[in-house]
Amino acid sequence: MDSSKGHGRYGYSALPDRPLYDWPGGRRLAVYVALNLETFDFGSGLGAELAPGGPQPDVLNYAWRDWGNRVGAWRIKAMLDALGLPASVLVNSRLYADCPGLIEAFRARGDEIVGHGRTNAERQGSLDEAGERALIAEATALLTEHEGRPPAGWLGPWISQSTATPDLLAEAGYRYLLDWAHDDQPTWFGTRDGGRILSVPYPQELNDIPAIVARKETGRQFADAISDAFDEMLEQSRHAPLVMGIALHPYIVGQPQRLRPLRAVLARIAAHRDTVWLTTAGAIAEHAVQVMG
Repeated sequence: MDSSKGHGRYGYSALPDRPLYDWPGGRRLAVYVALNLETFDFGSGLGAELAPGGPQPDVLNYAWRDWGNRVGAWRIKAMLDALGLPASVLVNSRLYADCPGLIEAFRARGDEIVGHGRTNAERQGSLDEAGERALIAEATALLTEHEGRPPAGWLGPWISQSTATPDLLAEAGYRYLLDWAHDDQPTWFGTRDGGRILSVPYPQELNDIPAIVARKETGRQFADAISDAFDEMLEQSRHAPLVMGIALHPYIVGQPQRLRPLRAVLARIAAHRDTVWLTTAGAIAEHAVQVMG
C-alpha cells in the first residue's frame, strides 16, 4: 500500500448523502458503553499515568491502574446493574490469569466480550506482521476457550494498528473493529484478497483517557460532555441513524469523585430507553450488516 495515496480502506462519503435506515424498534440513535478491562506489566511496558512516572518499578501508576481491576470495575458493574445497562467489555486476554473472576462477572451479566489484545503494556502496531498475527491468535484463542465462542469484535491495545491490522483481523474471523473514530455510522473497510470488515464507531472524545488523563477534565466535566453529546446526537439522529459510544476505564471513572457524576448522566440516558437503542457494539455491527448489505 502506497502511504502517499492514503490507506485505501474506504472512500469518502458525506453523511447527509447516505441512505436512511433505522436501528431496531424504529430508533435512530444507538448508544453503547465500552468498558475497558486491562492489565499491565509491573516494572516495564506501557500504561496510562496519573502523575509523571519515576524509574521502574513505577509503583504509583501501577497501583493506580491495579485499583481499577480490584475496586473500580466492581463499582462500575454495580452501577450498570442498577441502571439496567448492557456493556461491550473490551478485555485483555491475560486478565483471565491476572484477575480471576473479573471477566466472568461481566459474562454473567450477559455483556459482550470484545477482544482487546493480550495486555495494555504493549502495542500491536509495533510488531511485524507475523508477530501481530500471533498476538491476535493468542488473545482470540484464550477468549474463545473461556467464553465458549470467538469474539466478534476487536479494539487494539492503545488503538494501535499496523497497515495490515484490518486484513489480519478479517483473516482471523473478526466481523468488526473499533479502532477508527472517523465516523458516526458503521462503515465497511476493504481488506486484501477482496475481503471486508466492518468498522463500528468508537469514541475518542467521549473517552475518559483523552478527557481526564490528557485534557485534565474533571469527572463532572466529562459527565457534562457525555450529557451534551447525547442531547445533540439525539437531535441529529432525526436526520440519520447514529452511533454514540462512551469509553470507560475502571481505574479512571471508577474513582468515587468521578463515578458519582458518571452515574447521574448514565441514569439520564437510561431514562430514554424507549426512544434510543441501548445496546452493544456487537449488536450494532450485526444490525448494520443486515441493513447495509
